[in-house]
Amino acid sequence: MDYQQQLAQLPFVLDTFFLLISGALVMWMAAGFSMLEAGLVRAKNTTEILTKNITLYALACLSYLFIGYSVMYPDAAPTTHSADAGFFFQMVFVATAMSIVSGVVAERMKLNSFLIFCIALSALIYPVQGAWSWGGGFLAELGFVDFAGSSIVHLTGASAAFAAVLLLGPRLGKYSRSGAVMAIPGANMPLATLGTLILWFGWFGFNGGSQLALSSVNDANAIASAFVNTNISAAGGTVAAYAFTKVFFKKADLTMILNGTLAGLVAITAQPVTPPSWLAATIGLVAGIIVVLSIIVLDKLHIDDPVGAISVHGVIGIFGTLVVPLSDSSAAFLTQFIGLSIILAWGFLTSLLVWGLLKVTLGIRVTKEEEYSGLDKVDCGVEAYPEFIRSPEGQ
Repeated sequence: MDYQQQLAQLPFVLDTFFLLISGALVMWMAAGFSMLEAGLVRAKNTTEILTKNITLYALACLSYLFIGYSVMYPDAAPTTHSADAGFFFQMVFVATAMSIVSGVVAERMKLNSFLIFCIALSALIYPVQGAWSWGGGFLAELGFVDFAGSSIVHLTGASAAFAAVLLLGPRLGKYSRSGAVMAIPGANMPLATLGTLILWFGWFGFNGGSQLALSSVNDANAIASAFVNTNISAAGGTVAAYAFTKVFFKKADLTMILNGTLAGLVAITAQPVTPPSWLAATIGLVAGIIVVLSIIVLDKLHIDDPVGAISVHGVIGIFGTLVVPLSDSSAAFLTQFIGLSIILAWGFLTSLLVWGLLKVTLGIRVTKEEEYSGLDKVDCGVEAYPEFIRSPEGQ
């Protein structure tokens, strides 16, 4: 092969390598979700939540390989990069959507029912709406813009989780008989913080990789913008959540601050390339305030979400999708609203159907005795912290 032929192949090689590395970064987000959720649940449910996270990742990959990818991209035949690289990058996204569900239903859902739902979401629920948008379907033709998935990934996962919570109900002891909200602290704040920082790191692959190419000057500039805006929006969300909790709660609430970080990341995901940096920071700041308010409101409505994922990925996913027209002239507010509404309705209604079928067949909730004992003993037989001494209440 002569020099000219090698030079002609260089863009293909660079774009393939870029997608593979970006996909690996997104895969690393599975570790972030695992650590975040392990930190925010009680000690007696830690091993079970970790089992869910690693198993859901594997099941999502297999389901997407055998069914989901062909549903989402029926005519996939990339010419600018390896087909396997394109598949790998899309595969890790569906696992991210399913990870969102894991934390919301923590501490009271049957493991097998959860994993069966994972197959349904990865094989059909997520790919169908993905085909409408990223797959070139009617939402794409309508002009709906969701660069890296504030709605396509995050809102879909959150809508599935919300449907589950409505049928599942809150954890025992979360709400008193009078309706008061009872705090159930997580077991390990260092792990939750580490998980958030891992997610922040992996998000550069999530948003930057969604450019899908590196081999031109325009691509390189777009990726650089995505990296900067992803980082600065997360920073804005973190600072806003800190300031809000410090002013109104008189304490720096770490769990709210961590969710503020994630809110900034989700909000900028719909369009991380076109905003100027000051706008990306502003989007993050607003998202950090909205997510704290959303978590408080959902708690008062008795929607028990141990990790705040419905607010982070659902409410902020909507917000991020709606602000795209502020910087992207190809997007229109009405089109964005229509697109996210369709994605929300599809994700919620199909998930509600699947969860409902599981509830009347296998059941979706563990018994009161099993919940009291902790799912580490019930599902796994191994405790994450066996040297800890339990309080009489089993908390």
